[in-house]
Amino acid sequence: MGRNSIMGGIRPKGPRRIQFDFVIDDTRFRPTLPWVPTPSNLEQAQKLNARIKAQVEASTFVFSDVFPKFKGLRKLPGSVSAKSCGEVFDDFLRHEQARVARDDLAPVTLKSHRQILDQVWRPALGRLPFQAVPYSMMVKVADSHCWNKKTYNNAISALRRAFAFGYLDYPDRIDPATRLRSAKMGKKDRPRIDPFSIQDAEVFIAALHQDWGEAHGNYEEFRFFTGLRPSEEIALTVSDYDPVNHVLSVTKARVDGIDKDCTKTGEDRRIQLCPRAVAVLERQLHVRTRLMEERGIQHEPHLFVTDDGGQIPDVKYPYPRWERTLKRLRIRYRRPYVARHTSVSWNLMMSRNPLLIAKEHGHRILTMLTVYAAWTEGAVEADFWAIHDAMYRTDLDTLRRRSVTHLAAIGTTPATDHETSEPEPMGARPRASSQQGVGAQGEAEGFGTEYGTPEIADLLKCLTALKKLGGADGTRSDPRRDRPVWTSANISEEERAPHESRIYPFSLTFARTRFWRDIRRSLENIRRASAAKPQGRSVGEER
Repeated sequence: MGRNSIMGGIRPKGPRRIQFDFVIDDTRFRPTLPWVPTPSNLEQAQKLNARIKAQVEASTFVFSDVFPKFKGLRKLPGSVSAKSCGEVFDDFLRHEQARVARDDLAPVTLKSHRQILDQVWRPALGRLPFQAVPYSMMVKVADSHCWNKKTYNNAISALRRAFAFGYLDYPDRIDPATRLRSAKMGKKDRPRIDPFSIQDAEVFIAALHQDWGEAHGNYEEFRFFTGLRPSEEIALTVSDYDPVNHVLSVTKARVDGIDKDCTKTGEDRRIQLCPRAVAVLERQLHVRTRLMEERGIQHEPHLFVTDDGGQIPDVKYPYPRWERTLKRLRIRYRRPYVARHTSVSWNLMMSRNPLLIAKEHGHRILTMLTVYAAWTEGAVEADFWAIHDAMYRTDLDTLRRRSVTHLAAIGTTPATDHETSEPEPMGARPRASSQQGVGAQGEAEGFGTEYGTPEIADLLKCLTALKKLGGADGTRSDPRRDRPVWTSANISEEERAPHESRIYPFSLTFARTRFWRDIRRSLENIRRASAAKPQGRSVGEER
């Protein structure tokens, strides 16, 4: 028995090196490593040589990983040569494909990683040895693209994951991709939340019904009053709706044409529908049944369907219709996802419990209070009433007839090139702080409900004037806002009951003020005086 057999295939090679001895494909190799042949190093070398032989038998040994400075490295057969970055990327994507198969990874994540690796990193790094890619080369490739912060972070994240997967085979090596840092996302880098006003939303919803029919109109309208993600809405089935309790169960989603049995956050939700959403859903059930009977479709479980009664393929399918109608109305463009933001904002303006809103919409409570609540600061009281009335309307036919009449009155020609990027919303209800349209009788034209009528506009003018009194008789001026803040005052139970039956707590102080009757009398006097004067003078001048 030779000395190599006794030493486990290793022996000292001079005073500063240790030689290894193993066979690959009937070829004997004797590479060395710069280890001083001390007893402890010889023991470690024996263990390493045993691992090399085991990897050779399992066909997993890569010569350059252990002996990167071996002189005959370029002449080695492909079975023991160094892995390239492209091969590591392929192994990583196959692993993620297996995770998708066992429902451990979202298909859209795999699709995103495949696209980034194939289009960005593989052309630059694919042919290089995996362990020979330095940090500086990764930075150079990333900096060669003109990306915004979000796209840059997505590209860096995909590369870090692929390299972390590859370096799991080399726990004693340092992964250079871990040193890549993502761009810091500040508040100004995130898209500004720009929800629809209730007036613009009603006009837009009526136009969608007019342009594309009931099936598509109901699909878009329902999202305004439930706040569902588009991927969740197209995945809804008839069994998700409880018609007795008016509760909707959100338990699945459809992303890139693939059905998932969970939502984006992985948590199921139950939404208590408002009367407007219930009315839309009941109408959609009848539309769906009619379309399926006309097309002879027997098995289509989804709530919202296309014009031919089939399933909506993906969330991008309705986008062109949304964009065309919005441009026709000359309302500032917003992407379809803003309907969800709008729903959340409206609920916060109605002073519903933020915890309940966060639970129903699948948001974190911090997002509720830091993002959506900031938009409500500039709202006026008329908006609160209009939102409440819109959520509790069930006579959709009457509402749509008013909306269509209003659309015909204002005209819907496309915006011209010389107009500003943010034109004044067409069809919006007059606010106290903006100019009002004047009809044939000299009165501001309202839209939708009685809360948007000229009486409310005049009422707000009166409130603005009363604010100048500065804290008398139960009112005070709030320096943070342009409207008065009312405190609770004595009011009889008979006067309180009609208001509390139809408003949320946000407006109880507004309804309970003991100036309410005096303000209404003042408005009647203003209107009688206006009727007796020439129409060239405004209401404010008469007051």
